[in-house]
Amino acid sequence: MMPWQQMVADVAGEYDPDTGRPFWREVICTVPRQSGKTTLLLAHELERALRADGQRIFYSAQTGWDARRKLIDDQVPILEASPVNAAVRRFMRGTGNESVIFKNGSRIDIMASSKSSGHGRTIDLGVLDEAFDDSDDRREQAMIPAMATRPHAQLWVVSTMGTDESVYLNRKVEAGRAAVAADTDSGIAFFEWSADETVDPADESRWHEFMPALGRTVDFAAIRHARQSMSEGEFRRAYMNQPTAVDDRVIPKDIWDRVVGEAVPSGQLAFAFDVAPDRSSASVAASDGVRAEVVEQRAGTNWLVPRLVELSDRWGGPVVLDKQSAAGSFAAELEDAGVLVERWGTDEVAAACGRFFDRTMDLEIKVRSHDGLAAAVAGAARRNLGDRWLWGRRTSSTDITPLVAVTLALAARAEESGPPMVSFA
Repeated sequence: MMPWQQMVADVAGEYDPDTGRPFWREVICTVPRQSGKTTLLLAHELERALRADGQRIFYSAQTGWDARRKLIDDQVPILEASPVNAAVRRFMRGTGNESVIFKNGSRIDIMASSKSSGHGRTIDLGVLDEAFDDSDDRREQAMIPAMATRPHAQLWVVSTMGTDESVYLNRKVEAGRAAVAADTDSGIAFFEWSADETVDPADESRWHEFMPALGRTVDFAAIRHARQSMSEGEFRRAYMNQPTAVDDRVIPKDIWDRVVGEAVPSGQLAFAFDVAPDRSSASVAASDGVRAEVVEQRAGTNWLVPRLVELSDRWGGPVVLDKQSAAGSFAAELEDAGVLVERWGTDEVAAACGRFFDRTMDLEIKVRSHDGLAAAVAGAARRNLGDRWLWGRRTSSTDITPLVAVTLALAARAEESGPPMVSFA
């Protein structure tokens, strides 16, 4: 572990020698992005799972989709490559049943983000990851009652700072700072790595003060590039761990809420898809040029070509992709399967991004509600190209494949016609 991870693990893992209970019923930790939260959380989850039989551990993120990606795509591969894998009985990857089941009866499960998702459960360790995205305390309300009968239970709240709309996280940070100021020795353990508001983002001599992974798993070159590519507000939130104003979003939430609804594309359609740089996920969208919908967002890419062939055979229309991205590698296979593929270069993709932004701000489009798309819009960052820009796949704080797919699909079809369709199922 890095020193910061070891310190948090050591303190959070302190137990009363007389009762065996954790000293800290609640652990709040906020660090910059890419600091190593995933490894820390997995280590603590495993410690809890293996120190006693039958432990129930629940992990949650912004959405059930994000939680699945973290557990199945990020944490499970680490565990599979570890000697601790010998303690695992089974990995369950089926949608809705994702879990790690240990030979001693302990298990790590995913919990949905609704208030009722904890009903009927008992929880020994609850993890609320990426709390910056929570505008209320529904995830906590799902977990804390399920811990009431578990004297050794512990709640972890972990996140990079958010915006002024991050109501839940902001309240937790205030509570944590108050606990530190009061010098309490039980109840809440609070950890924070963030820059003072007076620190200049360009002052590299100060970066070590608030970036605990710098020089270890994150190098200066990567941070320099991020500072050049991101807006100052985005950089301050992601790497200086400072809360920012909500209007630091590329598309303000109040604007996005006005274009989202039950819009269903109709008539002549275009499809578009995008693939994450690490190929961990992909998304497909459809549009008639005015209305757009995320048809599919799933982990991995094995499903992608068959789904696009199915959509093309059923609905017709071109399939658009960014040939400079990971999606470009699927173009030949799709064409061999008879799909009409449009390979767009940087000029076409940049024009689509600009047009999408303009039409969204002018309320000229309608987009069907989709959790993954909402998360993508909230966490999306720009990558500047002179006077133009693209959606920043590597600098955004979440999976933006749904947003890229919708952006390209809307640009590919300019006119609306025909009766509305019911479903892409």
